[in-house]
Amino acid sequence: MIEAKVLPETMVYTDEYSPYDTLGEKGYKRQRIPHAEKVYVVGNVHTNTIDGFWSLLKRGIGGVYFSVSEKHLQDYVNEYAFRYNHRDDAQAMFDAVAERTKRVRSGKHGEYSPVGEG
Repeated sequence: MIEAKVLPETMVYTDEYSPYDTLGEKGYKRQRIPHAEKVYVVGNVHTNTIDGFWSLLKRGIGGVYFSVSEKHLQDYVNEYAFRYNHRDDAQAMFDAVAERTKRVRSGKHGEYSPVGEG
């Protein structure tokens, strides 16, 4: 899956999960955090950010949607990535999304008018 989604020579930060051991052979740069040794940060290298994101995603799906179909999984991930990336914004989340909808002009279902225009 990594080879399908991540460019070669990318730096990949991982824990010690054994399938990651072959990343170097495949052209990736890798820094490993040995969680089993109770080490969670080495200099600027850690997996805390992605661990926090996955925790938010799993709680959100379980608490809001209850289940997820594979067909729409990327949409759920996109929604929670947006939420995560904007969690510290001063602007309210609803207002941020509303602003973006005003800029929509067209999509896969045809042409749209900006919100508020007839």
